[in-house]
Amino acid sequence: MSSGSALARNPSEPARLGHEIRLAVEQVSYAYSANPAQAPLFTLEATSFQGRSGEIVAILGPNASGKSTLLQLIAGVLQPLSGRILLNGFVTHSLSPRTRAQRIAMVQQESRLLFPARAWEFVLQGRHAHGRSLRFESEDDVLIAKNALVQVGAADLSDRWMDQISGGEKQRVILARALAQQPLLLLLDEPTLHLDIAAQVGLLDALRRLAAENRYTVVIVTHELNLAAEYADSVVLMQRGRCLRVGPPAAIYQRELLEQVFQTQLSVEMRANGRPHVTVLSAT
Repeated sequence: MSSGSALARNPSEPARLGHEIRLAVEQVSYAYSANPAQAPLFTLEATSFQGRSGEIVAILGPNASGKSTLLQLIAGVLQPLSGRILLNGFVTHSLSPRTRAQRIAMVQQESRLLFPARAWEFVLQGRHAHGRSLRFESEDDVLIAKNALVQVGAADLSDRWMDQISGGEKQRVILARALAQQPLLLLLDEPTLHLDIAAQVGLLDALRRLAAENRYTVVIVTHELNLAAEYADSVVLMQRGRCLRVGPPAAIYQRELLEQVFQTQLSVEMRANGRPHVTVLSAT
């Protein structure tokens, strides 16, 4: 992945496995105002980056930096003020809502249960984008849902009620529902929020494996510096609506830059695996 506004590959060109550009965000901007006659309350300046198949891209930054806004633009929830977003060479906002739902799966911070459901029934909701409903699911839909649970290591939760499982288990089931959509692009907004360390590592290990095996492009919004450093192939560093840098963690994790963005004293060390590790320093 690199910054800039290079176009996604022509869909007719043969893909180089593991190298083809899946997602291209090109000079995308956005502004929000409570009153059109007033100055915007928030502005996302022109932002460009790319995500390739099999990659994990982390959108990293402190609160109110524009991370979730950028993710919602990619998902098609928001319309860009300028620029465009391409998925496999197609402008996402030119796609029908149904087609977009088939190609893009989004995992929100909180996923409300509208009615009691077992895990496999909850995952089956991911098939709605393919024209099915819970009352008219096919055998293939059920198999896809149960296989999605297997893929995230949650097969043993299949018959458990969603309101009776732990936070880490629930997050795996929510991820399985996204996989049941059989998307090209997986978007996750703070997926490790409220999870303990073991659950965080288990979830991100699963995401890295799934991205590699199924050639998903995964985009994760997070403010967790070390999780992004360990699992991301590329980082989009945000601050106050500006994209400051785009690149691999080893290139982005410069002490002075991170201290400027996160407004705290840090140390950055390069580990033996070539990935940086950040330590917060005491003010005293």
